[in-house]
Amino acid sequence: MVREGIVLGHLVSEQGIEVAKEKIEVIEQLPPPVNVKGIHSFLGHARFYRRFIKDFSQITQPLTALLAKDVPFEFTDECLRALKTIKKALISVLIIQPLDWSLPFEIMCDASDYAVGAVLGQTKDKKHHAIAYGSKTLIGPQLNYTTTKKEFLAIVFAIDTFRSYLVGAKIIVYTDHAALKYLLTKKDVKPRLLRWILLLQEFDIDIKDNIGVENTIADHLSCMQVTNM
Repeated sequence: MVREGIVLGHLVSEQGIEVAKEKIEVIEQLPPPVNVKGIHSFLGHARFYRRFIKDFSQITQPLTALLAKDVPFEFTDECLRALKTIKKALISVLIIQPLDWSLPFEIMCDASDYAVGAVLGQTKDKKHHAIAYGSKTLIGPQLNYTTTKKEFLAIVFAIDTFRSYLVGAKIIVYTDHAALKYLLTKKDVKPRLLRWILLLQEFDIDIKDNIGVENTIADHLSCMQVTNM
């Protein structure tokens, strides 16, 4: 009697399986960059999926032009059109895919001074596809966390946000802070970290170090001051 419904974060209807709107709102609500650093961050994210975006270099030319030396930062209407085109591509069916239960889940997460970001995805036929995006602005005491603790919080946020996918599944977490591996084996930790460690122990997780330049998607999302999905 029901024509459509949400199942594990995806819209199931007579049209097939589609990604639910809340899984892509982080990208849809992305504001235009306000400086060169923002352009670098956005293009770093987009380039990760450039193989799926036809004429990527041509589309992003107005944005890449702002990266040239001694060029004043003027975000023109042409830049805005390029931004909207790439944002639309990032939530297209070529990049956003339904999950495959036979494959391990991959989480890319990162933290900045004021936010954490994460992307849930899978690699199929040597191509990485996104399943859902997530971002959260840090508040209160979280803003004063050390870098390591913020990176740990990013993982906890990702696991909690994508929990419905991850229970009982193999998970590979990519992060750019190797100290997290040490924290997971450290016996003398404070209560908050101990709670986080106990949370992660519920899952089959393999944490792999991923330097910042290779973690461009999550790094970009962690630089966005947007409340999570």
